[in-house]
Amino acid sequence: MGLKKLAYSIQNKNSGFYNLIEYTAKADVVSSLELEFSRDETVMRYLTVILEKDAIEWAEKRRNRNTKKAS
Repeated sequence: MGLKKLAYSIQNKNSGFYNLIEYTAKADVVSSLELEFSRDETVMRYLTVILEKDAIEWAEKRRNRNTKKAS
């Protein structure tokens, strides 16, 4: 991920640090995280996505493939 140029300005900023966090949690944990993200001034935008079973399997394969490339 890392530092990338934004497609459009957000809060008068033209670049931002992209981060991908994958986790498994109950709905109340997700709500707590979203509340913290919305309160944090350093977070310009965030997106929470619920993955279907097929997408979870695909993400695991992609993660394993990327891990092998890094080794």
